[in-house]
Amino acid sequence: MKWNLPNILTVLRLIAAPGVAVMFLYFQRPWADWFALALFITAAVTDWFDGYLARAWKQESRFGAMLDPIADKAMVVIALVIITGYSGMNPWLILPVTVILFREVFVAGLREFLGADSGKLKVTKLAKWKTTAQMVAIAVLFLGTGLAFLERRPPRAGEGDLPTGASLADLATHFGLALIWIAAILTAITGWDYFRKSLPLLKEPKDG
Repeated sequence: MKWNLPNILTVLRLIAAPGVAVMFLYFQRPWADWFALALFITAAVTDWFDGYLARAWKQESRFGAMLDPIADKAMVVIALVIITGYSGMNPWLILPVTVILFREVFVAGLREFLGADSGKLKVTKLAKWKTTAQMVAIAVLFLGTGLAFLERRPPRAGEGDLPTGASLADLATHFGLALIWIAAILTAITGWDYFRKSLPLLKEPKDG
């Protein structure tokens, strides 16, 4: 493996995935929400840059191709678990999150079973849009959890009643929920497409 800039960005994104959870361990809210949001957005931006730079500089590698989707899924899964917990287990959030987690586990298991044959199934543009939709939705939901915490916090002296906190929190949360449902639909479609294309590779070889 060569330590070029695209691979370094990918590794840093993988390290950032558990870092999102660590923010809530070492910082008080809403600071934890803001730091987690900043870390998540920074990592999401590198998801575009590492692939772009690898292609532009002709530094594409098997290591990067292997680690890039793992880093993406780690970021998404860890962030969704955190958001679901801090959102009071909202059923309107749990259902799309369940669809996303089920698809990611199913496809990961399918790829592992197919082994070398999984390389024959190329990543589609819709799958890339799926990942983008997931990350945008998660960023907006993190914004919503941070604003919602401010809304519930008793105002300190001189702050007044924070009249805009509730409206902004509601707006961000409802927008984030709409986006996560869109992401879940795209996730389900791409999961089915991957399974459908893998069916010829799953057929038992004929005897003789």
